[in-house]
Amino acid sequence: MSGDKDKFQCQAVGTCGYIYDPDRGDRKGKIPKGVAFENLPADWKCPCCGAGKDRFKCLEEAYCPEEKK
Repeated sequence: MSGDKDKFQCQAVGTCGYIYDPDRGDRKGKIPKGVAFENLPADWKCPCCGAGKDRFKCLEEAYCPEEKK
């Protein structure tokens, strides 16, 4: 079971809010359950709005120090 440190939320368009959860994967993008966000293909896109991985933010910032700049 993944915690917030493993989940990433789409920040694109200000209203998307899709959360990538490795426990669920991404059926639309053919990503199986268990694939960590870091291991998603570089060209993976948000299944809701089409934003790239660079538009996602870790839900638990304490575990994502690289985002605190």
